[in-house]
Amino acid sequence: MDKNKDINNDIKFLVKSEIRLKILSELNKQPNNIRGIVKKTKITYSSVSSNIGKLEKKNYIRKTNKKYYVTPMTEVYFNSIMEFKQSVDLINTYDKFWDKHNLNQLSIESVKNITDLKDSEMIETTPIDIFKTHNTIKEQIMQSENVKAIFPYLHPEYPKLIEELLNNQGSIELIIPQSIFKEFFLRIDRKTRKMAENNGKLKVHEYKDDLNLYLTLCDKNISLGLFKNDGSFDQNRILISDNHNSNVWASELFEHVKKQVAK
Repeated sequence: MDKNKDINNDIKFLVKSEIRLKILSELNKQPNNIRGIVKKTKITYSSVSSNIGKLEKKNYIRKTNKKYYVTPMTEVYFNSIMEFKQSVDLINTYDKFWDKHNLNQLSIESVKNITDLKDSEMIETTPIDIFKTHNTIKEQIMQSENVKAIFPYLHPEYPKLIEELLNNQGSIELIIPQSIFKEFFLRIDRKTRKMAENNGKLKVHEYKDDLNLYLTLCDKNISLGLFKNDGSFDQNRILISDNHNSNVWASELFEHVKKQVAK
C-alpha cells in the first residue's frame, strides 16, 4: 500500500504543474540546459530554474555535463501520463460523440489505444444538411475498391452501394446482424452476389446478436458510429479519419468483432 501511495504521490506531483510537464516533455525529447529549456518552452527563466530544482531534488531528472536528463523511471511515468492525458483530451474534444453512448462492443485494446483516433474529424448533421453523415459514408464507399464494414442496421442504400462496388470488381467483407441478414441480401442482385461470393470478392459474417457500433474501413478512410444508451443509433455524428494509426485501430476492432461471430 505504501508503494502504491508513493507512486500516486509521484504522479500527482508531475501532473499538478503544467510547467513541470512542459519541462519534462522537452527533456524527454533530448537533454538540455536551463537556457535551452527556456528557449524551447517560452517559460520564464525563474520558473524553469525553480521547477528544475524541484524535479532534481525528487530524482526525476539528473544533471550531467551541464545538461539535464530524465531518469528511466521518470520516462515511464511521463509516457504513461501523456498517453492518459491524450485519451482524456480526445474524449473531451469529441464529448458529443462519446458521452451517453454504448461502448460495450469496443475491445479492451480499442479503449486502451483510443489515442490512435486523435487525428479524427467528427462529422455532424446540421438543420440544413440532415444527411451529412450518411452522404460522407456513401462517398467513402463509392470511392473505394476494397471495403470492410460492420453494418448494424439496414439502410436502404447499403445493398445498392455494395452491388455497385461488386459490379466494379471491388471486394467487400461484411459483419451484419442475423436480424437483417436475409433482407439485406435479397436487395442485392442474385447473380452479382453469387459471382462475387464464388470469386472471394464478397465475404459475409452473420452476427447472432445485435450490433451496437457502425464501422467502415475503406481504401483511404475509416468511419465509426455508435449507438446511444437508449439503444438507438446516433445518425447525427460519426468520426472519420485517413490516418494510418486510425486505420490500424479500426482493423483490430473489426477483427475483434469478427472473432465473436464464431463463438
